[in-house]
Amino acid sequence: MTAIHQVLSQQQQKNKKTTKKKINPYKDVEVFDYLDYKFLEKFINDQGKILPRRLTGVTPKQQRRIAKAVKYARHLALLPFVAQDIG
Repeated sequence: MTAIHQVLSQQQQKNKKTTKKKINPYKDVEVFDYLDYKFLEKFINDQGKILPRRLTGVTPKQQRRIAKAVKYARHLALLPFVAQDIG
């Protein structure tokens, strides 16, 4: 049985994807200004959705603040709720 477990564990290791941890580019930023829409556009995709932490590399606390700032900016019509259709 140990030989079977060794083969399975080797196959599992091959199938396992390794991900490199992103470095936080905004490690010292405490306040995200909702009036700075150019900065907030970095955190939304082309559909207008807020990007997840794993793509942006920010901390959970910063992600919550970014989400709140994006929502404030949307409410003030600085950012769109949804992307506009082309065509």
